Amino acid sequence: MAFNLSDEEKKYLLRLARETIEARLNDQPLPKPEALTPNLKVKTSAFVTLNKRRHLRGCIGYVLGLKPLYQAIPDLALAAAFNDPRFPPLTKEELDDVEIEISVLTPLEKVNDPNEIEVGKHGLMVRQGFYEGLLLPQVATEYGWDKWTFLGETCLKAGLPPDAWKDQDTEIFKFSALIFSEEDFGD
Repeated sequence: MAFNLSDEEKKYLLRLARETIEARLNDQPLPKPEALTPNLKVKTSAFVTLNKRRHLRGCIGYVLGLKPLYQAIPDLALAAAFNDPRFPPLTKEELDDVEIEISVLTPLEKVNDPNEIEVGKHGLMVRQGFYEGLLLPQVATEYGWDKWTFLGETCLKAGLPPDAWKDQDTEIFKFSALIFSEEDFGD
């Protein structure tokens, strides 16, 4: 992946995500993010994942680079904490047990041959008509999936049968991600 962030930029984004969630939980004004470096001004796809004791607690992202990173990350942190339909809104009591992880995605690449997919390196998105599902690269690794299971699970995430990836009407895309979390910095 050509795009990279310094440790300082990663720490800033993680801190911004946490401070934004804390401010909302405490009914305080949200922090005013700044584009401290050119990298933080880049409009790229990103996801914010919240893990509570190593279990998913929320994950929301932009598949398209809609906003610069310094603006997208606080928005996504709030969405992951309070608007992921799979979970109730995060509470103050949970916050100390939550670890924040950020994934910055490369542009989507169409997959013509499933053998192009590398588990642990690529995330997947499948699309068929109005159905669309995306799984980040770390998901397959965390669950110990091979590429065929990963394809099937991505189809299920899209609301399709697990073998829908074989259908000629289904588009498969791969991407890589720069993944970093508070745990990486001992926070």
